[in-house]
This record gives sequence, C-alpha cells and structure tokens, in this order.
Amino acid sequence: MNNQSFKNSLSLKVILKQRKRNRLLLIFLCFFIVVIAISLIMYAMRNMVSFFRTPSEITKEDILIGRPLRLGGFVEKGTVEYIGKMKVTFFVTDNAKHKKVVFIGILPDLFREGQGVVVEGYFDKQGLFVGKRVLAKHDETYMSKETADHLNKHHTVEK
Repeated sequence: MNNQSFKNSLSLKVILKQRKRNRLLLIFLCFFIVVIAISLIMYAMRNMVSFFRTPSEITKEDILIGRPLRLGGFVEKGTVEYIGKMKVTFFVTDNAKHKKVVFIGILPDLFREGQGVVVEGYFDKQGLFVGKRVLAKHDETYMSKETADHLNKHHTVEK
C-alpha cells in the first residue's frame, strides 16, 4: 500500500509538471501570436504614419532628388512671393535654418506669414523644395470668420 501511494504521488507530480509545461507553452504561444500581430499591424501602417522634418533636421540623405518628404515649420515673414496666379515661393523656418519652397496650386485659407505649415513634396536638382501639398496649422484660438463676425456683432450690440 505504501508503494501504491508512492506511485500515485509520482504520477500526480508528473501530471502537475506536464500542466505547468503546458501552461508555459500556452503563455509563450500567446505572447508569440501577440508579437506577430503587432508586427503585422506596424508593417501595414508604415506608409500611413509620416512625420515632418524641420529645416534644421534636413540631412543630405533627405535632399536626394525626388525623395518624398514632409517639411514643417513656420512661413518666414517677408518671404512669400506670388509668381503668376498659381505659383508661390516662400521660406519655411524653424528659427534656426530655413528652406525655400516652391508651390504650384491653391494655398489653404489659413496660409500666411508667421503661421505653421507642413509641406509635402521633394527636393529638386537646385536644392529647392517642390511642394505638392501645403497643410496650414492654426493655434487653439482659431475661430472661423463667420463665428468671429457673429461674436463681434453680438458683442457690439450688447455694449
């Protein structure tokens, strides 16, 4: 009988050891699946996430001809020059360095000197940044013209 209980305890230990091993294997497998899933998501989103570089962050590799890039900063005051109806040149600055931008197209309504912009484009052979799309930023105090007019109208009436 004593021998029988010893065998039972050994088989119980073996069963518990197998359960621990199976549990560890299951945890490892779940971890591996999560890592693979995150990797696939990141790979799928690699083209959707794009950051901009400031003029100070631009490197020689960024200036490779035709390489798509996003240039961000402020429109330098006194540099906006309209050439014809659709072409405009201006400098984007980060207050340390600046880069000249050439853009052909319709600028956003919020575009103005001293305002934040992100320009999508590429560098050409002359080192000019050719903008394909201009995104103008606004601060948190931005208010549409209609809303501002409405508030000003009611503010003056109440006085």
